[in-house]
Amino acid sequence: MHYSDYDKALYYTLWGQWDDLLILMVRTEDQFLSKKIEVFLHAFHYHSTEKEVLESHENLLSYIDHAMVSTAPVMTV
Repeated sequence: MHYSDYDKALYYTLWGQWDDLLILMVRTEDQFLSKKIEVFLHAFHYHSTEKEVLESHENLLSYIDHAMVSTAPVMTV
């Protein structure tokens, strides 16, 4: 089964698998996804304010949601 970078990012983010998320950040070809992951991991790791961590987490999840909807295969009947 093939999982997209967005599926992986969502899974790693929800389950707190930061090492895998970091690897995905480096390997993905989606530069926007990479930057969103970078901002979140930086805020989380360097103990920014709770507000900054939550905002970056929400921004990452929002981008993943948007990208998954935009790249989802179209089903025909």
